[in-house]
Amino acid sequence: MEKMRTEHDAIGPLEVPAESYYGIFTTRALANFKLTGQRAPRVYIRALGLVKRACAETNLGLGLLEAKSGDAVMRAAEEFSEGHLDEYFPLDIIQAGAGTPFNMNANEVIANRANEMLGNPLGSYSPVHPNNHVNMSQSSNDVTPTSLRIAALFLVTPLLQAGEELAKSLKEFAYRYRSLIKVGRTHLEDAVPMTLGQEFHAYVTMLEKSLRRVKIGAEELLEVGLGGTALGSGITTHPNFQKKVVATLAKLTKLPLKPADDLFETTASMTCFVALSSALRALAVDLVKIANDLKILNMGPLTGIAEIILPEVEPGSSIMPGKVNPSVPEAVHMAGYDVMASDQAITLAAQAGQLQLNVMTPLIIKHLLGSLSLLTNTCTMLRTDCIEGVVVDEERIKKLFDGSLVTATALNPYLGYEVTAELVKEALEKKVSIVETISSHGLLDDDELALLLSVERTTRPAQTDLTLRKKIQNSEAYQSFRQNLHK
Repeated sequence: MEKMRTEHDAIGPLEVPAESYYGIFTTRALANFKLTGQRAPRVYIRALGLVKRACAETNLGLGLLEAKSGDAVMRAAEEFSEGHLDEYFPLDIIQAGAGTPFNMNANEVIANRANEMLGNPLGSYSPVHPNNHVNMSQSSNDVTPTSLRIAALFLVTPLLQAGEELAKSLKEFAYRYRSLIKVGRTHLEDAVPMTLGQEFHAYVTMLEKSLRRVKIGAEELLEVGLGGTALGSGITTHPNFQKKVVATLAKLTKLPLKPADDLFETTASMTCFVALSSALRALAVDLVKIANDLKILNMGPLTGIAEIILPEVEPGSSIMPGKVNPSVPEAVHMAGYDVMASDQAITLAAQAGQLQLNVMTPLIIKHLLGSLSLLTNTCTMLRTDCIEGVVVDEERIKKLFDGSLVTATALNPYLGYEVTAELVKEALEKKVSIVETISSHGLLDDDELALLLSVERTTRPAQTDLTLRKKIQNSEAYQSFRQNLHK
């Protein structure tokens, strides 16, 4: 049977595991909140420990903490931040509002570890007390949003790196196939010519724009409201605390943090997290778009478009032998939907702020940090397990292109829309190429067709040759074809 110790709070006595670094507040929260089975991410614990470390150093420097106790709190907070005490941070991520249980869990663990360092038993809370010393000059209402900002900023960096590496791989692919002409499609129907490089470079531009939005969304998180305590007034803090603690936290995190101008705003409003989340949603939308296109371009392998072949990462069916599915793009698709759903949760949580406080920070922690990590992993998976292994079926692309009528649009400036449309209709009915159809009517000679239907003129802007247009439209063959259009 586990050995217990008895602790007391305003509600009354409660037994706590004797060897535990957490105390009575955490024990009550463990009993109350058994919702998701999901704990706080490691990055959040790291950030919370750094906040506690910065506050202890600042209070010590201001003469508010006794030297021996203050030093022990700082060392205990470092251990907490570095992960040595993670097993004693067991709370469910969905819990009481404002993250008070998270804050008190940290206070208790750090206080008990500090007292242990000073030769005192767990649960004695002497000389270091969770509220009086570890939580000095703080409230859950400024600690939790600050810790979330730090944790999110820590996760933004690897996300940007993973996104940039994905964009680089796509850019290299686009360059490799910059001249490979193919059918471009709109409404899932044949449209006009393009190159495979142009198709994939569009994905590069999408990603680069979305990553810039993430960078912009993260910038506001550098404004820190630590020092506002309960509402933003800074009650219980030293007049110099806010400026000094943010500078100390910036040093510890190696982030260019700055004190918030309006601490009431950083306590009451969570829209800075909405801004970042909306950028993550946009990135997710782009990733889903890319994944969808990869699935369509890969579809087949014998009866679909099948212009590219995605890497085979697993058997595709439990019943159909030899079937291989686009598993990586499918996973990207699901991850994107998860991020979009999380963005909605974050938006609703931020909207739920009332008067001087938004208590929904645990929900924002869950979804914002989850989305950052999920998108990082998604970008890496899409790059390493898909894009870098894509095989292009150039023969298939050429066959589809040669059998299509997509080059007809390039003839509009010379033949006019009505004539060109009639030629396309005839080619479809006779199941022949547009070149054969035009040649059969003698509208252009072979050299003229080769010029007008070249890669250069069909995949990018080109100056209309007015002399050639006049020659074609004044020809007897053209005039005769136009006269017969509506007969």
